[in-house]
Amino acid sequence: MAAEETNIDNIERTVFVGVIRQQDDEQKIYEYLEELEFLAETAGAFGEKRFIQRLDKPNPKTYIGSGKLEEIKAYITERDIKLVIFDDELTPSQLRNIERELECRILDRTNLILDIFAKRAKTAYAKTQVELAQYQYLLPRLTRMWTHLERQRGGIGMRGPGESQIETDRRIILDKISKLKEQLKKIDRQMASQRGNRGSLVRISLVGYTNVGKSTLMNLLAKSEVFAENKLFATLDTTVRKVVIENVPFLLSDTVGFIRKLPHQLVESFKSTLDEVRESDILMHVVDISHPNFEEQIKVVRETLAEIGAKNKPTFLVFNKIDAYNFVPQDEFDFGEKKRENFSLEELKNSWMSKENAPCIFISAREKLQIDKLRNDLYKMVAEIHAGRYPFDNFLW
Repeated sequence: MAAEETNIDNIERTVFVGVIRQQDDEQKIYEYLEELEFLAETAGAFGEKRFIQRLDKPNPKTYIGSGKLEEIKAYITERDIKLVIFDDELTPSQLRNIERELECRILDRTNLILDIFAKRAKTAYAKTQVELAQYQYLLPRLTRMWTHLERQRGGIGMRGPGESQIETDRRIILDKISKLKEQLKKIDRQMASQRGNRGSLVRISLVGYTNVGKSTLMNLLAKSEVFAENKLFATLDTTVRKVVIENVPFLLSDTVGFIRKLPHQLVESFKSTLDEVRESDILMHVVDISHPNFEEQIKVVRETLAEIGAKNKPTFLVFNKIDAYNFVPQDEFDFGEKKRENFSLEELKNSWMSKENAPCIFISAREKLQIDKLRNDLYKMVAEIHAGRYPFDNFLW
């Protein structure tokens, strides 16, 4: 299926490149590069080294400066490395210029995420969504690749008089994009019909950053076997299960995880998948509290929810992985400001519970800690919505 020729099919050695701008938080840039390395590992690449440069703004021609480019070239040439991954999306001209200088394959963060989505897509719907995003990403980059596309089209009279190769390739991709959009419209109608056929059961959607344990929690609550592993984007397709707590039934859905700098093409193509989120009665926002930067992950998820039109949904904040939370007591002679890792779990609980308007809970899905309380809280929320929807039902099913 793949529209991209740079899929990482085998373990590859690679280096990573990032830029620290004047206004950037240096620590965050290092965290972004750690995440980029995790993305590459998920795709099947092994990171050897990180190159970071401080710049007022990225070089419009090569993203980084010529000196840093020469340093990277010397390193990859000596070690015979054929892949370099940049942490930001590169322009078509930057891609061309960097490839010309380094003489190896160049991926940016967007291309890498698209590659992972292409590998993870299992159903026809997810594959179509990813393929559409890939073609939309490739369209402005035709001068770099796709010089062979006319062979896929073929036939006498298919090329216009005097039409250049790049114009032919652009027309072929635009045709593919149009057809993929039509396919998605048909599947969207089928899925909308399926959602309509589920009746008026209360619906809850699991949302959150990628790799926070949504699928593990889904398996625990629904007693199902949704695929879950410690890699980014383990779940692409929305999975819906019926759950009954005591005598109250509801529908629980697991959705694709969010991430920083999620490619615009993917947000657009997956909006229809996220209809499940928009139409939910409650969002269970799952957070990995053991992650050193979970507060920013919460912010990313909330921004993405706002982008897809689900900003004002009732939300239940679920802090997962309390078993993995690391507490580092502050030195008694350290009179500086207390850092996040210096807060005990109890202090974090009190601070979040006091400042959040939404209900929240601290659990471990893997170790099944506080799961009974979670079920009880869900029961109360669902029962309240159901009572308002069916005031004379009295839960007699």
